[in-house]
Amino acid sequence: MSSLKLVNLRHTLHQNPEIAGEESGTADTILSFFENIKPDQTIQSIGGYGLAFIFKGKNPGPRSLFRAELDALPIHETGNSSYKSQTSGKAHLCGHDGHMTILCGLGERLAAQKPDSGEVVLLFQPAEETGEGARRILDDPKFQEIKPDYAFALHNLPGFPLHHLVTRKGTFAAGSTGLTILLTGKTSHAAHPDAGINPARAISLLIQTLPTLPATLQNFALVTIIHAEIGSLAFGTSAGKASLSVTIRAFDQGDLDSLIARVKAEAQGIAKLEKLGVEFRLVESFSVSKNNPQAAEIAENAMRQLDFTILEKPDPFRWSEDFGLFSQSCPSYLFGLGSGENCPQLHEPTYDFPDELIETGVRIFEGIAREVNG
Repeated sequence: MSSLKLVNLRHTLHQNPEIAGEESGTADTILSFFENIKPDQTIQSIGGYGLAFIFKGKNPGPRSLFRAELDALPIHETGNSSYKSQTSGKAHLCGHDGHMTILCGLGERLAAQKPDSGEVVLLFQPAEETGEGARRILDDPKFQEIKPDYAFALHNLPGFPLHHLVTRKGTFAAGSTGLTILLTGKTSHAAHPDAGINPARAISLLIQTLPTLPATLQNFALVTIIHAEIGSLAFGTSAGKASLSVTIRAFDQGDLDSLIARVKAEAQGIAKLEKLGVEFRLVESFSVSKNNPQAAEIAENAMRQLDFTILEKPDPFRWSEDFGLFSQSCPSYLFGLGSGENCPQLHEPTYDFPDELIETGVRIFEGIAREVNG
């Protein structure tokens, strides 16, 4: 059972959520916790409000990194817990409060028994929900001080039995990106649409065409229409501007990159045909989360030694996680931690991370850390 200290920490984090780019108070709470357990080195303000705590072994060896996320979601919580979010419209409805607490518990274990060799880095990353945080961490010059030989992360998973571990070789979760297509024509009077250039037909063609593009790929991929806007609600005016937003996702990074290029090419072709200007905006980009075989062997060996039930998932998850970017920089491994078959789904307003999972997560992470660093 998790210590009362860790449970109280999670409840404090849950009550005080901060969304991507605003996590200063959350970082202060984590920093205060680690000041008491005295890691060998502390790095602040990495990639924004990120924090890294380093525990060093006596002997040379590899550097392992364990990551948790600082940010909450811009969603109003409707649950009834005594530690409910005190910030209207913001809440920890993805379990990042639990993930942070697990990493704090791992910090306690490493402080009590230092690794034999190498270094163990505990990274608290900002802005996971927007897909910006991992890139900011990797681009920060301070990252060179913690650049790992192996990186590990977990995500709690509603719908799977409590405490069961969900694993997968190769791709664990899809990569995705949001793309907005901005079309510019010419506004005119609604009585004289021939005097303008209305983007309505271009938008109609794109809505019909873009979702069909993944059909030519061998692996899973999707283009999902999420928002469209043409002109404004002015009945005397023929629209001169429009926008279409889509989410593009795939299980293979090469497929994702080529699909983004194909969507852009299709939009450019239709815009040219319709005599429209076209611009693109990419937002919330997540790389494919791909598990390295060597990192998988290390993690799953630790899991088996701890005698947890392991569920091998046949297909990758369709959602995205920005930990995928770490898998492009070093051998990495992302796995799932079942949070109950009747647990509300992630991002639902009644979701709440189960406190029982804290100790489970700490034990697994410590097992992996000891496997790499002793």
